Order: sequence, then structure tokens, then C-alpha cells
Amino acid sequence: MSTLRGTSVIFDLDGTLVDSEPHYFEAGRQTLAAYGVTDFTWADHERYVGISTQETVADWKDRYGLPASVDELLAAKNRRYLELARGSARAYPQMRAFVELLAAEGVPMAVASGSSPEAIAAVLTGTGLDAHLRTVVSADEVAHGKPAPDVFLEAARRLGASPAGCVVLEDAAPGAAAAHAAGMRCIAIPYVPAQADAPEFATAALLLRGGQREFTARSAYEWLADSARPV
Repeated sequence: MSTLRGTSVIFDLDGTLVDSEPHYFEAGRQTLAAYGVTDFTWADHERYVGISTQETVADWKDRYGLPASVDELLAAKNRRYLELARGSARAYPQMRAFVELLAAEGVPMAVASGSSPEAIAAVLTGTGLDAHLRTVVSADEVAHGKPAPDVFLEAARRLGASPAGCVVLEDAAPGAAAAHAAGMRCIAIPYVPAQADAPEFATAALLLRGGQREFTARSAYEWLADSARPV
């Protein structure tokens, strides 16, 4: 019997499973440049890490006074992102190893992301992670994106898991807040190191301040095994 019996694991995608933020930045930079906004920087992009693509472009429309509709901006950014990410998305090696460890134990797993269903599918297929991660929820499919708990609660529902039995892996403050609001434990791996002191991360059951460089599949697995509890 697995030591992780009763535990389900839900992964955020961008910045957690895969190093896709550079692609999202470039897609955003290109989209905004097409509307005359030519000074969008990485620091500007960081404010949107962990926020759904739809909510990001809605904020752009207001912030930059863009003439296009939110739907047009969303389609434009997603199109550019897919062109960049298809075939070149890279899974973090230790995250891939962690997914494989959990799969070998038969642990139920899901992905819950602010990206579009098409973007999630392209990245999971391109990295081969789709072999193990077949339950997927996009923020486009629920009422509210992170920091609301909707995507995580829907992932738990699809897994047939109780929220208390779920552990979320997240790189962004809105995702950590969403996990907490869902009543789930969270392993937080901040993508932006300067955000490690954000109050949302203080709610995490395990905070790896060093981000991905501090994460190892074996230590995460051992933490899960030590903290597993029947539900």
C-alpha cells in the first residue's frame, strides 16, 4: 500500500511544472507592441505571474487604454504564446521526476492553470507530461481565476478527492492564496524570489524560498509521505 494513500496532488503549470514564463512575457510584449505599447518590461510582466491570461489582458486594456476588446487581446496573446511554446516548452527536470515518482505510486494528479485549455494541452503534449497528467482544469472553465479557489476545487472534484486530501504545488502568490482558500495544503516554490515574503506564501504548508533551485523530487516526495494523513 502506498504511503501516500488518500493524497492527491494538483500542479500549477506555468513557472511550476514548466519554465514557460519567458514565452508568456514575449507573447505579451509582442501583443502590446502591436498596439503601440513598446516599453513592456520583464518587471512589468512579473506583476501578472500567477494571474489568468484573461484577467491579464483585461488589466492591459484598462492600464494601457487599448482599443481592442478583451476577447481580441486574449486571442492575440494566446496565438503568439502557442507559436512560441509549441515544441519548445521545457519541464523542470526535478518536477518531471516528481510527477514520475507520484505516477509510480498511483497518486491521483491534476493540472490547474490560468492558461487557456489549448495552451495547457500544447505544453503538456510538447513536454510529454500528458502521459501522466490527464486531468486538467483551465481558469477559462470556471467562474473565477486565482486567487479564487475555483480551479483547484474543480480539479479536486474531477479527481474525486476531498480538498483536505489535496496538496497543491504553486509558484505564485495568487495560486498560494487560491490553495489556502480551497482548504488545501500548498508547497510553494516562488518563481519571483523577491515575492517569497508575500503574505499569501505564509499560508503554505511548505515554502521553498529558493524556488526551483531548492526543489527536489525526492525531498518533496518524503515531505508528502511524512505529512500524509487519511481523510
